[in-house]
Amino acid sequence: MLRLGQKVIVIADSFEQNLPIGEYGYIIAYDRNADNVFDYVVRVPKTNKHYFVPGADIELEEVLIQQEVDRLEQEALIDFALATRNEEMFRRIMNGENVDAGAEAEATKDVQSKEDFIKQINLKAWI
Repeated sequence: MLRLGQKVIVIADSFEQNLPIGEYGYIIAYDRNADNVFDYVVRVPKTNKHYFVPGADIELEEVLIQQEVDRLEQEALIDFALATRNEEMFRRIMNGENVDAGAEAEATKDVQSKEDFIKQINLKAWI
């Protein structure tokens, strides 16, 4: 549950209330009515209005900033892997594996030879 006075950003408009998506606001109240779908009352200074919003329509500013930092970091690593032609690093980044997890996965993976693979395919095609 978010605290009163926390800075949040409107990320969605689930109930089509014409919320100002992308704008920041401050939580000014909780809606404690059990029969109501809205969780918070948010004050958006730019529009000079109060909005009743569900918890899914808002997100903390810090969380959104961290998500953007993670995305930029991954893009920079992909660019570096492409610039240095490091195929192993590129595959690890694209598969979402950590450096240690990738080494363990390769060590435990059962590698099949090319001839065995062709034999297996021919057998399935014959059946």
